[in-house]
Amino acid sequence: MKKILLVFTLLTCGFVFSQEDAWVYFNSKPGAASFFANPISELSQRALDRRTNQGISLDFTDAPIEQTYIDALTVATGIEVKAKSKWLNCVHVRGSVADINALHAYTFVSQIIFADPALNTFMQNNQPILNKKTIQPVHKKMDIQTNFSYGNSFNQIQMLNGNLLHQQNYTGAGKIIAVMDAGFPGVDVATPYQRLFNNNLILGGYNFVDKTANVYTLNSHGSMVLSCMGGYVDGQLVGTAPDASYYLFITEDVASENPVEESNWVEAAEEADRLGVDIITTSLGYFAYDNPAYSHSYADMTGDKAFISKGANLAFSKGMVCVASAGNEGSNTEPHIGVPAEALHELAVGAVQADRSYATFSSIGPSFDGRVKPDVMAQGQASVVSNPSGNLITASGTSFSGPIMAGMVACLWQALPTLSNQQVVNFIKESADRFTNPDFLFGYGIPDFQLALNMANLNVKESLLEESLVYPNPTNDKVTILFPSTINLESLKVYNTLGQKVKEIDSCNNPITFSLADLESGIYYYEIMNVTKKFTGKIIKK
Repeated sequence: MKKILLVFTLLTCGFVFSQEDAWVYFNSKPGAASFFANPISELSQRALDRRTNQGISLDFTDAPIEQTYIDALTVATGIEVKAKSKWLNCVHVRGSVADINALHAYTFVSQIIFADPALNTFMQNNQPILNKKTIQPVHKKMDIQTNFSYGNSFNQIQMLNGNLLHQQNYTGAGKIIAVMDAGFPGVDVATPYQRLFNNNLILGGYNFVDKTANVYTLNSHGSMVLSCMGGYVDGQLVGTAPDASYYLFITEDVASENPVEESNWVEAAEEADRLGVDIITTSLGYFAYDNPAYSHSYADMTGDKAFISKGANLAFSKGMVCVASAGNEGSNTEPHIGVPAEALHELAVGAVQADRSYATFSSIGPSFDGRVKPDVMAQGQASVVSNPSGNLITASGTSFSGPIMAGMVACLWQALPTLSNQQVVNFIKESADRFTNPDFLFGYGIPDFQLALNMANLNVKESLLEESLVYPNPTNDKVTILFPSTINLESLKVYNTLGQKVKEIDSCNNPITFSLADLESGIYYYEIMNVTKKFTGKIIKK
């Protein structure tokens, strides 16, 4: 089978940068009170419902950015406003250092952060002090390397047991996915995407690079990404979420590498939030830029430092699940994941081959601060996708393992609509084949979405654990459960994640100690009964 790995390497030698990029932060939101009095003016009812369903309150970040502030900067000498963020209450500007620094004169400006850290100044005793930082640029590559007749696409779905969810009619219906990418040419005409249009599943989108509504243009990367989820050609290609709805957003400018793409992404994420999107999928990653002074270093990969990572974490705080491709740098001198995959609340997806073995290009973890990254894995080598002409090809990259995973997130959440975004992510990780022993290549491993569904349907009430003490947990062998002295225990049962009973004790003392030595490593659920109440909880066997 033909394998396609598209690589875009950016050379910086000889470039002269007369303009600088910076974020200008505002100190207030004059329209906040009006927003809180009438939130539907800024957020759709679906967005408000998502918050209500997950117990998320509106806060200052939800209030609109002040347009008069932006207008004032727009007419400032030598300043071009490139993007804006209400969540972070700032705008991305471009201009000379002198013109940008002159914006300090505006009373509504709280601070200015240059993309080049060496240009950031802080006042001490009325004297500017340069914030010097060692830049360690690395080369960055764009991240591409019901019963259905799946054809050659079966393996990438079956690996996740996604076909079993499809057979139960969990195909993403009712869930909305926002795709952040570099362009979607051919999506409006090519055959593999027509089922989406026939069922009114393409809800709209925006081109944040050209500032137009035309998304069926620019780079074909997004078209191939979309086909992993929504593509459909009977007997040849079935995406992981063929009945989900989609918004298409262009945030990546393939003509250059600049931090404005991070700002475009955050602005698009805010629009996705406004529209009531459930899942954001991002097959983009950033580490090095055309101007090496703007580049990230591995030391920056701490989960909430980069502008796009801050935005991703805020998107999660609004109740959305954020999925990001881990990157294709695994074989490079700097092999670690970039942004936004390294963000605290991104579900970072690495790539495996069709036989579940590690794809050597897949970026590795951990994050600089030691967190497990990537989080999970899916097929990203020789994935079956559609190109803009509608031809079905195989292509490689975490660009494809990411959306394959995102589509399955939609299916699982459709099956479990009352779960919060955090619960959905937790069940996915816990179903993965390396959950009890994660590593820096696979993270928690390859999820089993049928297993995730089974675990969720066991309906373990974690709040009841507050009434008991379980130790040690995780355990290699024996575990003890201590309940309040007022509880008289009768029996204990232990279940595996398939709901099968694997251990039972008819008569219990308080505390009760028992052994799991005869059981394989994994997650187990205990159920203890007394006359009036049932106690449930989770035990991890190492």
